[in-house]
Amino acid sequence: MPQVVETVDDEDHDEIRKVGRNNEGRFGRFGGKYVPEILMASLSELQSQFNFILRDPEFQAELAKALRDYVGRETPLYFAERLSNHYKNNEGEGPDIYLKREDLTHGGAHKINNAIAQAMIAKRMGRKRVVAATGAGQHGVATAAACAKLSLECTIFTGTKDMEKQSSNLLLMKLLGAQVKSVEGSFKEATSDAIREWVGDMETSYYLPGTVVGPHPCPSMVREFQSVIGKETRRQAMEKWGGKPDVLLACVGTGSNALGLFHEFIEDKDVRLIGVEGAGLGLESGRHSATLARGDVGVFHGAMSYLLQDEEGQILEPYSIAVGLQYPGVGPELSFLKDTGRAEFYTATDREAIDACQLLCRLEGIIPSLEASHALAFLDKLCPTLPAATKVVVNCSGCGDKDVATLFNHKHHSM
Repeated sequence: MPQVVETVDDEDHDEIRKVGRNNEGRFGRFGGKYVPEILMASLSELQSQFNFILRDPEFQAELAKALRDYVGRETPLYFAERLSNHYKNNEGEGPDIYLKREDLTHGGAHKINNAIAQAMIAKRMGRKRVVAATGAGQHGVATAAACAKLSLECTIFTGTKDMEKQSSNLLLMKLLGAQVKSVEGSFKEATSDAIREWVGDMETSYYLPGTVVGPHPCPSMVREFQSVIGKETRRQAMEKWGGKPDVLLACVGTGSNALGLFHEFIEDKDVRLIGVEGAGLGLESGRHSATLARGDVGVFHGAMSYLLQDEEGQILEPYSIAVGLQYPGVGPELSFLKDTGRAEFYTATDREAIDACQLLCRLEGIIPSLEASHALAFLDKLCPTLPAATKVVVNCSGCGDKDVATLFNHKHHSM
């Protein structure tokens, strides 16, 4: 059963507050810029632009309008009444479960929050072309849509292994006008190729990351643009029950949707932050993507964080039925939250995620992505440990339309 982590004392929270606000991309020992010298000037320019737009009322007003009229914000904080009843005990007591409906945004996932903002930055910087990498395809679709809206050329790199599972998103990217380039492998190989493409044309191209990994300022930028999720959740919770959530629950691949929900509440010591990684076929099988559960600290794609690696520091291949969780690392800020004990991290297997997906479909008529289903799966273990009427918010980070074929074709699944 999950246990509450040890209380984070005031000294630890002072450190969390200080680190979370620094401007150097460091979260304790994590983060930083471990990149070739050729990239430093471009990253410094990007950081300057980022710092400027954070204080620029014109940009912020333009972004707020795009989030409202184009993305479809704010998204509902939905009371999942039948799912809540499912977890009540024999006395009829149990938690109240709410879903933050990021699956209802334009493109069907939280990725558009960041994509539209960074595409606007690219436009302001005079860039003509955007380069990105995608795994589950949701970031690719979001980036292609944002580029179409802003009249930017768009090139999306995706791994051949991921293309097989996410063919519908591949077609959507092409329909939106993006050039899609296949890379042998999965998301980590696609990311490497996208960065190489950008390095070859930094004067006119903009690299648009969709995850909270990579060199500074990329993780902080993505987290900032996703933090709208948590800000809305705080406001909506006050409207619905007059207080904060007791527990926030999100899946963790690299961490963009988790930090998007968590960041607003990091300094609220009375709010539990819980992330759920993909245990795949089981942690002991070696076929998983549980970086925080089984990884070690190292440097990959320009930043220090927890990684899946062997004794010689070679990156191990991650696995999950949810393509969006298949990355061998995790964001530096989540790595920091793990080390300080501010956030708790657990795992869910493929089987548990599939069962949770089916449960939400049958009880609420909502089809969650397989990524989000990992967070939903953890309710089985979490709910029996919670006091009655505990307010739990689960980030339903994406729609499961893209996963229907995987669900029906999974050899162990019986619909």
